[in-house]
Amino acid sequence: MSSNPSQISDDYVSENRSGVGGGISDVYGEDLATLDQLVTPWVTSVASGYTLMRDPRYNKGLAFTDKERDAHYLTGLLPPVILSQDVQEKKMMHNLRQYTVPLHRYVALMDLQERNERLFYKLLIDNVEELLPVVYTPTVGEACQKYGSIFRRPQGLYISLKEKGKILEVLKNWPQRGIQVIVVTDGERILGLGDLGCQCLPITIDVGTNNEKLLNDEFYIGLKQKRATGEVYHYLYTLFAIYMFQKVRVVVAFFFIQEYAEFLHEFMCAVKQNYGEKVLVQFEDFANHHAFELLSKYCSSHLVFNDDIQGTASVVLAGLIAAQKVLGKSLSDHTFLFLGAGEAGTGIAELIALKISKETGTPIDEIRKKIWLVDSKGLIVSSRKESLQHFKQPWAHDHEPVKELLGAVNAIKPTVLIGTSGVGKTFTKEVVEAMATFNEKPLILALSNPTSQAECTAKEAYTWTEGRAIFASGSPFAPVEYEGKTFFPGQVLLLFTANNCYIFPGLGLGLIMSGAIRVPEALASQVTEENFADGLIYPPFTNIRKISANIAASVGAKTYELGLASNLPRPKDLVKMAESCMYSPVYRNFR
Repeated sequence: MSSNPSQISDDYVSENRSGVGGGISDVYGEDLATLDQLVTPWVTSVASGYTLMRDPRYNKGLAFTDKERDAHYLTGLLPPVILSQDVQEKKMMHNLRQYTVPLHRYVALMDLQERNERLFYKLLIDNVEELLPVVYTPTVGEACQKYGSIFRRPQGLYISLKEKGKILEVLKNWPQRGIQVIVVTDGERILGLGDLGCQCLPITIDVGTNNEKLLNDEFYIGLKQKRATGEVYHYLYTLFAIYMFQKVRVVVAFFFIQEYAEFLHEFMCAVKQNYGEKVLVQFEDFANHHAFELLSKYCSSHLVFNDDIQGTASVVLAGLIAAQKVLGKSLSDHTFLFLGAGEAGTGIAELIALKISKETGTPIDEIRKKIWLVDSKGLIVSSRKESLQHFKQPWAHDHEPVKELLGAVNAIKPTVLIGTSGVGKTFTKEVVEAMATFNEKPLILALSNPTSQAECTAKEAYTWTEGRAIFASGSPFAPVEYEGKTFFPGQVLLLFTANNCYIFPGLGLGLIMSGAIRVPEALASQVTEENFADGLIYPPFTNIRKISANIAASVGAKTYELGLASNLPRPKDLVKMAESCMYSPVYRNFR
C-alpha cells in the first residue's frame, strides 16, 4: 500500500466506486465527499417509483391501483392492499380523533398535507366544522406561537431583509408559476397574539421581531434582530385613496423608515413583474401603522386587499344586515359602540357608515355620529382629536371623556356592541347586563381571536342577557343550552388571521374569474329563515363552497357591470362558472 495520503485516497475511491465484492457503488461521489466539497442534488424529471410516493401533489398512498403500480414502478414499494380515498379519509379521521391535545391534531394534519395534498383537502372539505377549529382558531394561535418547535418542512416563502435587492430571484425559486393570489404578512400583529415574527402565512416578509421571547428562543426560525419598521413622523403626504372601494380624500401622515419602505416596495414590484398585473395581493396581519398606509399606497398600482380592514368589515356588515331580519329594524335605527379602534374596528365602522349613507342619502359625517369607538385610552372624543392616529380621527365626537367601557355603554346606550380589541374578557357581566337593560335583543359581537382573546363567550352572552342576545364571535363556541332552548352562536371567521373564510375565498375566486371588486352584501343573502330561528346571523359553515360560489358570482357580476372584466364574453351562469373553477380533491388516475 502506498504511503502517500493522496494515493491512498485515490485507491480507496477507485475501489469503493466500483461496487466489486458486494460493495455499493457511489455513482455520484456523494458518500465520499468531504463536508467542504459540493455534490449535485440529482432528481428525476418524471415522477415515478419512490419519487412519486414522496411528492404530495401526486401521492395517493394505498389508493394506487395495480395498473398504476406497474406503470410507475411502485410494485413492491407498497403493501398489496388497495384502499379507496374514502376509506383513507375514514381511517385518517379515526386517527385524528384519538388525539386529546388539539395541537397534536394540528401537527398530524400538517404531516398529512406534506405527504398527500388531495387527501388533506378532502378531509377539510368533508369535515370542515370539525377540523376548522384545528387548522384555524383556536388551535392555530398556539401553532403560530410554537411554530419554531413544531417546524418540519417549509410550506411557504420566506423573504427576509437578507434578500433585499434580490426579491425577484427569491420569488422565482417558488416552483409553481401560475400564481393568482398571494397572502403576505410581516408577522407584526398575528391574531390577537401580537408580534409573532417569521412564523405564519404563505409569504412572510421577515423584517425581524420585537418579541423578546422569540429572540431568545433557540428554535425560532426567523431573523433574530429587532424589527425594522415604519413610523409616523409628520403630515406630509396628501393623496386620493380608494378606501373600502369608495373614493375618499384622506390626508395620510406617514414617513416610513427607509429600510422597511424600500423592502416592501421591492416586494410589490417583484410580485407584479413575476406574476403579472392581475395577481391579487392580500395584506394580512400588518400592524395598524402599516396596514392603512400600504393599502392606500398600492391600491392605485396593484390589485390589493386588506383582510383585516376590508374582509372583516364585509363579513360583519353582512351579519348585521342579516340580523335586522330578526330585529325588524334597519341599520340606520342603531347606535354602534366598538371596543377596539384598530384596522378591524375602524374598517367595520367605515363600511357600516358607507352602507347607511348609501341607503338613506344622509351625509356620511352625520352617520358617523351614531358610531362610537373605545380604544385603550377610553371613548374617542373630540378633545382627544389632536393626539389621535389619522384613521381614528373621523370617530372623535363631542362628548365628555369616558375612561371605561362600562361607562361608555351607560353613556351612549348602544344597540350594537362590537369587540375588536384583541383583549379577552372585556365584555364583563356588568357590561353585558347593561346592554340588556336598554335593549330587548342586544346585538353582541365578540370578534377577537383566538378563543382566549374573545371579549366574552357565547355562554356568558346568552346567560347574562337571559337568552335575549343575538351573538356572533370571531372564534367558534359550542351551542349553548339556556332554560330549555339551544342557541347556536354565529361565527365571524378570520378576524385577525391569514384569510377570511366567508368572504375571501369567494372574493378571490370572483377576481380570478373576471376582475377586481367585491360585493359584501352577497353574504347576507346566504342566510336562510330556519337559521334565524336558532339565533344564527351567519350561514352554516358546512355550506362554505356554495357560499363562496355565490359570492364569487356576485363579485364577477359587479366586475362585468363596471366594465372591469377581461374574461369576455360574460358567462351566462356565473355561479356554475365559479363552481367549475373550484379545486377538487378527488384523486386523479395516472397513465
